[in-house]
Amino acid sequence: MVAGHGPTSDIEHGRTYGRETGTLCRDLGTDGGRPGLRYINATHMNTFVLVAILGLALLMIVHETGHLLAARAFGMRVVRFSIGFGPPLWRYQARGSETVYQVALIPFLAYVQIAGMNPFEENDPDDKASYANASLVGRISAIFAGPLANYLFASVLFFAALIIGGKPVPTTSVVVMDGPAKAAQMKKGDTILHIDGVQVTDWEQMRKLILARPNKPLDIEVLRGKEHLTLKVTPQLKDGGGKIGISPIEKQVPIGVREALSASVRLPFNVVEELVFGLSRIITLKDKPDFKGPVGIVRETSKAAERSTPEFLWFLAALSAYLGGFNLLPFPALDGGRLTFLAYEAVTRRKPNARVEANIHAFGLMLLIALITVVTFRGN
Repeated sequence: MVAGHGPTSDIEHGRTYGRETGTLCRDLGTDGGRPGLRYINATHMNTFVLVAILGLALLMIVHETGHLLAARAFGMRVVRFSIGFGPPLWRYQARGSETVYQVALIPFLAYVQIAGMNPFEENDPDDKASYANASLVGRISAIFAGPLANYLFASVLFFAALIIGGKPVPTTSVVVMDGPAKAAQMKKGDTILHIDGVQVTDWEQMRKLILARPNKPLDIEVLRGKEHLTLKVTPQLKDGGGKIGISPIEKQVPIGVREALSASVRLPFNVVEELVFGLSRIITLKDKPDFKGPVGIVRETSKAAERSTPEFLWFLAALSAYLGGFNLLPFPALDGGRLTFLAYEAVTRRKPNARVEANIHAFGLMLLIALITVVTFRGN
């Protein structure tokens, strides 16, 4: 489930977040009403939906692999590695291994079952491979490793996307959303040339010019095809600056390995920072929540896959970082909720009641499933 808080690429935010900007707004075209093309297009779309599902499954596998590797590193016994919940559709257990790998019926969640995590099962206090008997550092590491794996994997995906496709650079050609620019008949693809006679050379300069003039009519000269037009646009005052409701169309610029490495380290942090920023605005009622359930996430991922491989990798990278950050929220059933109980143990040097903790996590899981269900049906 993904939470948002409005258009993160709009000019008012003063920053861009990669290929989501502008490219998500591209027209996908039509088939002219011809049955043969409709069939081809449907097959084409189904292929990208499958690619999207596999990509999202990869993020879940990475997350759970983080838990598995950390648990084993601290000597814990991993009983099951499952992609999905419910009855297993496929199972595998290597000879001599204690771990069952499976794909289950409900594919949108995954889990690793570590021996001793369920307090309602009998636990042997002498079983050194039990989670319940592991050291506090070992248990914290086993829980934290899942989000960490997603965060690190996001860097790998960002690096691949940058090397293959180059870095996105905002231009002064725009995508128009609801707002003063749209009201003034500015259109998608218009290139802004001058604002009140000042030549516009780049996106950042244009952003500052507009932010500095709230509620003041601006003469904005744009290039539309081969035609030069002057539009009268009055920025709205919002969050202390002028806003007109536009975002940049980006171009791809080749990037070197060193710069790609630097950016791939920084970008996952930017995603998590934006997650925290967005949630804080939702909690303080400054923004309305904009949630996407599994179906919506698959739809957006398939659109990214259809546009290009670099955009697909970029989108998966952002989702991976988001998944890592989201799972660290101190909510029951999430990794952050479990880490909260472990932090309590570290501070008080007393283990919390394991059954009470398990019931709290079960309740949190029911809330999450209910929210995902509501969001999925409301979004479709």
